[in-house]
Amino acid sequence: MKRAIATVCLSGSLPDKLEAAAAAGFEGVEIFESDLLTFEGSPSEAGAMARDLGLEISLFQPFRDFEAMPAPLRARNMDRAERKFDTMAALGAGLILVCSNTQATCIDDPARAAADLHEMAERAARRGFRVGFEALAWGRHTKRWRQAWDIVQRGDHPALGLVLDSFHTLALGDDLAGLDVPGEKIFFVQLADAPRLDMDVLSWSRHFRNFPGQGDLAVAGFTRAVLQAGYTGPLSLEVFNDEFRAAPARRIARDGLRSLIWLADQVGLAPLPALPRLSGIEFIEFAVDEAAREALGGYLATLGFHHAGTHKSKQVELWRAGAANLVLNAEPDSAAQERFQMTGPTVCAMALLVDDPVRLAARARALLCSVWHEKRGAGERDIPAIRAPDGMLLHLVQAGAAPIWQDDFHLMPTPPGAALGVDHVAQALSPELIEGFALFYRAVLGLAPDAPWELPDPFGIVRSRAWVSADGAVRLPLNVSESSRTGTGRFVSAYAGAGVHHIALAVRDAAAAVAGMAGAPLLEIAENYYEDLGARLDLDEAGLEALRAHHLLYDQDGSGAGFRHAYTLPFEERFFFEFVERDAGYAGFGAANAGARMAAQRRGARR
Repeated sequence: MKRAIATVCLSGSLPDKLEAAAAAGFEGVEIFESDLLTFEGSPSEAGAMARDLGLEISLFQPFRDFEAMPAPLRARNMDRAERKFDTMAALGAGLILVCSNTQATCIDDPARAAADLHEMAERAARRGFRVGFEALAWGRHTKRWRQAWDIVQRGDHPALGLVLDSFHTLALGDDLAGLDVPGEKIFFVQLADAPRLDMDVLSWSRHFRNFPGQGDLAVAGFTRAVLQAGYTGPLSLEVFNDEFRAAPARRIARDGLRSLIWLADQVGLAPLPALPRLSGIEFIEFAVDEAAREALGGYLATLGFHHAGTHKSKQVELWRAGAANLVLNAEPDSAAQERFQMTGPTVCAMALLVDDPVRLAARARALLCSVWHEKRGAGERDIPAIRAPDGMLLHLVQAGAAPIWQDDFHLMPTPPGAALGVDHVAQALSPELIEGFALFYRAVLGLAPDAPWELPDPFGIVRSRAWVSADGAVRLPLNVSESSRTGTGRFVSAYAGAGVHHIALAVRDAAAAVAGMAGAPLLEIAENYYEDLGARLDLDEAGLEALRAHHLLYDQDGSGAGFRHAYTLPFEERFFFEFVERDAGYAGFGAANAGARMAAQRRGARR
């Protein structure tokens, strides 16, 4: 089945869009009329350009406000249709999309609409073209696919068929239940996902659509229904998204094709290697030079970490606190050093414990992700890695195998530490990257989205959503902010657009863990926070004092399960640590405390 994309999904000029679609691997494109109107060449030159790139022009669209208009406008609309047929002939497009009329003057008469579309189809057929009719979710009288299908049936012409669009269907709370349209009468299928938003459908459609797998709509179920009806034409992406139209066209086109590859797996068209089973984060790796390695080592020592080993062939150190492993990589001519040269000390990689690294690497390749292999010395473990959308490496470590440290490191005795492991790793992103990360986490790693949160920074709102493995062993919150003055916004603007800014370590007893840190740079929480906490959660003074004494914040879920956590001041204004104690059953991240934490960080930054 051919895969297509509408030019409206991508940024740039029409040649830019066509080149990006071809480079990503699409077989077809929908030419959006506005892209053609601003193209300096002729329609025939645009068509030749597409064909030279190996792209079929699958659809020309949109043809608006056509059917069921008063008599004087009807004749004008037929003339307008003939002009568009001229354009289609020059382009080499065989199908035009007619979207349902939105004009106040449109007559509420399905029979009249059908007669108009019948005549348009008759004119189109004389020239070898077809007409597809689509119900716009905000159409004047035709909003739902069943209404559009009724009109197509009444129109009764071989060159007239139905166009189905997942957004226009699902945004209205509709579905394709009872889809009894013959496959050959479904002329085209357009796919778009979207986040669940409470707003008018036109604004929702024009600004917030995204690719399948990036939103909350049941696009996979929609697609299964059209395939079961016998549809064999292209599956095409039609997405209106402000961030997409400002981002590099090739990156967005690649994400679009990735979404269709994932969707094909979901509906059984082209199965991918099975999703991984993730069982935790084995280590977090920092890019440093020698000076930064010494400074970061000193910082970690105050948090209870100890130097636990040195790599056998590279300038790499292992620091450990209990079951939490941090790697400090100062190896010249490495992926870590590339990252360090761009951003300074930063997290450059993580290692995931997976059931089958080879299978996950194969799945990643099939989903257009690059796979990386570091140089290794004799006897050292081969640990494949895949690149996340921001370029960070995710190493794939075999769960249950012998620890990688015994093969690759000279280990030294280290005392036990308080950390049980990595609880979660939060990343700050620019808004244009959030959709790509969402698709990567869902399609490649099989993570599922937690509830979204809006967190109050003193200088703006931070939008946060965690992506979590089925058993909660891997938790990866993503944070974005439109404001460059929030902590998230400042991190993104200063450090190349994305990166880990927050590492949370799981402990059994947060108060004891904090008390055991010698000289740790802990974040001080305002007294007003504790006053409010006592009133809000009905805590006694002794309980509040225990929290206050150790700089701990506290949260409870609806069942009364608690969450105690403390933060450090950041290392060189880049990343910081959190120590978290979860009661059984607590699955959140202390979002209720985010405002107090971010305000305290702002105060700390001024000192």
